[in-house]
Amino acid sequence: MADPIRIGLVGVGKIARDQHLPVIAASPDYNLVAVASRHGSLDGVPNHRTLTEMLAARHGLDAVALCQPPQARFQAAREAIAAGLHVFLEKPPGATLAEVGLLVEAARARGVSLFASWHARHAPGVAPARRRLSGRRLQSVSIAWLEDVRHWHPGQDWIWDAGGMGVFDPGINALSIATHILPPFFLTGATLWVPENRQAPIAADLNFTDAVGTPIHAAFDWRQTGPQTWDIRVEAEDGTLVLSRGGAALSIDGCDQPLPPEAEYRGLYDRFAALIRGGESDVDLDPLIHAADAFMRGARRTVEAFTD
Repeated sequence: MADPIRIGLVGVGKIARDQHLPVIAASPDYNLVAVASRHGSLDGVPNHRTLTEMLAARHGLDAVALCQPPQARFQAAREAIAAGLHVFLEKPPGATLAEVGLLVEAARARGVSLFASWHARHAPGVAPARRRLSGRRLQSVSIAWLEDVRHWHPGQDWIWDAGGMGVFDPGINALSIATHILPPFFLTGATLWVPENRQAPIAADLNFTDAVGTPIHAAFDWRQTGPQTWDIRVEAEDGTLVLSRGGAALSIDGCDQPLPPEAEYRGLYDRFAALIRGGESDVDLDPLIHAADAFMRGARRTVEAFTD
């Protein structure tokens, strides 16, 4: 059995505590040797304020997982790659497409693995949905990603800044699933609703199509209260497929399909370990491309100010 990968984690925030740290602790593939965070800390391992401090402490690191906001991720990833470390990028992999492209080239030149993680693709219903839709003629696709930002991102001002992506922070999860289970598609029009006191949208309406003209519509909204909605409905020539609960549930023609328990981040870390041991990288930019297209082509509408 291979020795555990000595990993450090940068950014001890909500996603790190909820997902990354429990999975790393439970996985035989990893040994967490240090963390770095400006605002958080973790008992039982050395704590540092920055990645630079972590690297200087010589913990014998093999890899790092970068969980800080995307606006700060490029510099940290470049520093880690230069130090010869394999790099796990939380989603989205960066604030711009060009910077991630530079990281891909840097990782290739340094001979390390770079992983752009899309956790929603590892939801239990996604793989069987992909198999079901493969080769089928589609008639329409409808995506609804509606949630309460105050519940999921309390006090996180960075998501409203330029580069923070606003409602595309969760919406890109829908795009990561759609790009995995559907034929290639492209944006034909969009409307972005932006609070008057913020830089990033609170809601978005997106229209796409594919090479044969299939209508694909997506609605993202952070103003949802009550039940949260993360659904993808696909009408095909021979039936209807619905992924719900963010891919945790799957129905075909109204019949619920048996699925294994949710293990999205375990799937991500299993994939990262396989990439490292295989000397490979995995950086799929399709979800980020669609988000960038929406910002580039979308019409902007100003709405009332948002306060947390």
